[in-house]
Amino acid sequence: MAKILSKRKVSTSHLDYLIIGSTVPWHWKFWNATVVANCMGRRIPGYHLEQACATGLQAVVQAVAQVQMGASEAVGVLTFDRTSDSPAGIFPERRAYRRTEVLSDVWDNFGFDPSTEQAMITSAGNVARKHKIEKSEIDELTAFRYKQYFDGKESGFLSRVAMPLEILNLQGKSMGVISEDVGVRKVSIDALRAMRELETCVTGGTQTHASDGMATLLVTTAEKAAEISTRPEIEISFVAKAEVRVLPSSMPEAPAMAVKKLLNQTGLTLDDMVVVKDHNPFAVNDAVFSKVMNYDWRKMNNNGSPLVWGHPQGPTLTRVIIEALEEAVDLGGGYVLVFGCAAGDVGIASIFKVN
Repeated sequence: MAKILSKRKVSTSHLDYLIIGSTVPWHWKFWNATVVANCMGRRIPGYHLEQACATGLQAVVQAVAQVQMGASEAVGVLTFDRTSDSPAGIFPERRAYRRTEVLSDVWDNFGFDPSTEQAMITSAGNVARKHKIEKSEIDELTAFRYKQYFDGKESGFLSRVAMPLEILNLQGKSMGVISEDVGVRKVSIDALRAMRELETCVTGGTQTHASDGMATLLVTTAEKAAEISTRPEIEISFVAKAEVRVLPSSMPEAPAMAVKKLLNQTGLTLDDMVVVKDHNPFAVNDAVFSKVMNYDWRKMNNNGSPLVWGHPQGPTLTRVIIEALEEAVDLGGGYVLVFGCAAGDVGIASIFKVN
């Protein structure tokens, strides 16, 4: 985080609070934000939060609250996760024959919702059938999402918002640098059409993949932003947030319902938004949003989305926010809508304004 801030010519000395978000257990997680602050050489308070895939947005919203209540001037938000190789936990379970249960944190939770006894992929199939989504549309939508990502990469947009990540070993020595999204390759519409369905409208190509990542941003008072920003003429403010929980095993439908609630709260419409961007672990998410909200899915997710670049969980929506705000700046400002889903059939949505 300190290295990223230094690239933006912002000293960590401006931070007076730290909110971190992650969902996968990590070494020394008990010490949460305090140990992360120590890694930056700062002895500041803070805390850790998680809400599955909504973590990245919730962390930003909580930072906003911390500033708005006057408790802090500059809150650092740092979200991260490693889903490609999650740890396994051993839990006592007296009801089991072995008296213990072993849980692979990512894969076992994705494969089993204790409330519904269904896998997450099942929720995508349920929603696709409910809204009569066709596989042909899903394949076309996915191919378009890949085109958006590679257009954003070739235009230089992604290199503006993403920074190379140096990997260190236990001794602190460099093991190399990750300079781009790993595991992303171009996919043709013909290849997508040839893939077999794992669930209704879900193939290996029309869902996201496990990935690792980190995303960070600052939430400050207007005065502090004017002091430390390299472009103080740009003002970004938080407008509102909404959350909903839909019927069991219907997760991809929840984001559309959250957006509906949010627009009703604010009196705004989708036509008021200059940027619309979401967390879309299944292409079904975007097709359902388009159908429920009567909104063309081609108008959203410019420059890429998690469907393509992966599902690092905790930082996913933080990255979506960063990309959405940068796009709004390029477009001259306006309202920005960011939304997504989370485990437990939850939908979350927020609106920001860029002046």
